[in-house]
Amino acid sequence: MAFPTLVNSQITDSVTQTSVCVIGDSTAIAMGNLLLSTSLALANAAHNATSIQQQNNISAQAATTMSVSKLFSINLKDKNIVENINVNP
Repeated sequence: MAFPTLVNSQITDSVTQTSVCVIGDSTAIAMGNLLLSTSLALANAAHNATSIQQQNNISAQAATTMSVSKLFSINLKDKNIVENINVNP
């Protein structure tokens, strides 16, 4: 109970309880903010990892396509490669 003043004692008690509630809830709010920021950082990290993996796969596919294209463009008869291959081991 609050000290007797000119203001109604119920109003004083209500303000005091509200102040205590705000002070008591501050730790829970701080923890909630910490968990929220941590989950956001993890979500961004997962998104960045997925994006990098997709870009690496595109680069690997482009390299494979260029390599196969180079292999198909070789003319084996002009380079005498076919004659040098030993078919019977």
